[in-house]
Formats: sequence, C-alpha cells, structure tokens
Amino acid sequence: MKLYDKIDLHMHTVISDGTDTPEELLPLVKEAGLDVFSVTDHDSVKGSQIIPPLLKEGDPVFISGVEFSCKDEEGKYHILGYAYDPEASSIRQLMEKGHTFRMNKLAGRMQRLTEEFGFVFPKKDLDELFAMDNPGKPHIGNLMVRLGFAESKDQAIREFIDKVNWKSEYLRPEEAIRGILDAGGVPVLAHPSYGSGDELILGEEMDERLKKLISFGIQGVEAYYSGFTQRLRLENLAFAEKYNLYVTAGSDYHGKNKIVVLGDTDLPAQEERAEGFKRFLARVLPEK
Repeated sequence: MKLYDKIDLHMHTVISDGTDTPEELLPLVKEAGLDVFSVTDHDSVKGSQIIPPLLKEGDPVFISGVEFSCKDEEGKYHILGYAYDPEASSIRQLMEKGHTFRMNKLAGRMQRLTEEFGFVFPKKDLDELFAMDNPGKPHIGNLMVRLGFAESKDQAIREFIDKVNWKSEYLRPEEAIRGILDAGGVPVLAHPSYGSGDELILGEEMDERLKKLISFGIQGVEAYYSGFTQRLRLENLAFAEKYNLYVTAGSDYHGKNKIVVLGDTDLPAQEERAEGFKRFLARVLPEK
C-alpha cells in the first residue's frame, strides 16, 4: 500500500457546524498538503456524497465519514463512522433520527432563550436558522452576536445557550455503532477522553467505557487528536493496543468556528505510527 504522509480524518463543513462548504473545503485540503481526508459532519452523509464527484486524478484520497452525537445513562459519546456506504438504509435511518433530535433541540433552545432571557428572534432569522442542514450552538451564537445579544459566539454559548433548561434527545451509542457496521463502515470513538463539557474520562473509567463500547462493536479510537495532550494521546494509544483497536487521526477542523488548523492531528512520522493506525489505513484505503 502507498505510504500516505499527511492525514486528517475529522473535519466539518457548513452541513453541520463548520464554516466552509464542501466545495470550499477541497482547495483548503489540497493547500494543507493532505494525502487522505474525511469529512465527518454531524448526523449527515451529505458531504460524503458531494465531495467524490469533485475529485480529480492526483487529488487527496477521500474516505466517507460521519459523526453521530450519542448519549446513554453513563454520559455522552461522539461516534465516528468511516468507509461506509452513504446509500445504505442503516446509515440513512441514523442520519434522519439524529437530524430530528437536532432540530428538536434547536426548537427547544430557541424557545428557552426567549422565555429565560427575553431574547426575541425575528421570524426571518429563525426561518433561515431552521432551513440549515444541521444547525447547532455555533449557529445560534453567531445569530445572537449579529442581533446584538452577545459580544462573541463563545460568550453567547457560555453565558446563555449552555444555561437554558432543555432536555435533549440523543442517539444511543449502540444504535450508532450498529448502523455504521450495517452500512459496511468502521465505527470509531471520537476524542475518547472528552466527555460532556469539560469532563475528562481517564484510567479505569475510560477502560470500563471502552469495554462497553467494544461489546457494542466499536472498532477504533481517535488517539491522534489536535486537542490531546501527550498524556491523553499515549493513554488512548495504550488502550488501542490493549484491545486491538484501530487508531485514527483527526483535527476536528470547523473553519472559523474553532481555532483548529486543518491537518493538525499530532500524527507522527510513518515509522512511529501505532500499529492500529496502520491497520486502519489498510482497512479503508485502496491498495496501490
């Protein structure tokens, strides 16, 4: 198999909470010197349908991707799916269910922002917000800044959006994992050490969480991640080795919505990469 140097398997477009369209993202991927990339929009496979027809000979290799927001009695999980069939019914059903939950969450948040803080949103702005593919907190925050309700998107999220009283619905991790597997894909736990908000999941707690997800069929962990310290990276690499899991690498690029550089994954040189990462590439990439 060809040796691929620069790889980023976690990025978002305007289809979820990024700021670049898929068409705008492709030139940025080339400019960043990526050899392999994946678009992992939340609860949507649309990017994995738009990008392949845009690719030309010599362009970076594209792997279909998606990210599902999940929750159960023990906390939140972000489950990435790779190399699946975008037309598979199982992935479509997951996408539709996740999208419905996301839109219900949006409606609840907007209602509570008005009831609890007195913010009045013009109908035109609400219509535009609800017409988006997968609107989330960054979109609400940017709207609040534009309407003068907050000085910055981060302030809007921190002081208002995150404080509204709303019980959200989520996919369960086992159904996301099963849906990805049924579509021929590889389910991977995104940024494993990060839970809800500022929560860090480490040591024995992480071990127990992984064992549960492995029983559901999880096949990998995103151990090379832009937001990880060396300690977090090494711990997740150790778990991958312990349980013979695949390893992936992602920046979690969101365009202007996050201070994350495209291609920043902390992926080491070829000879230093985890065996789980090499096995993952062998699983999802075409042989050359």
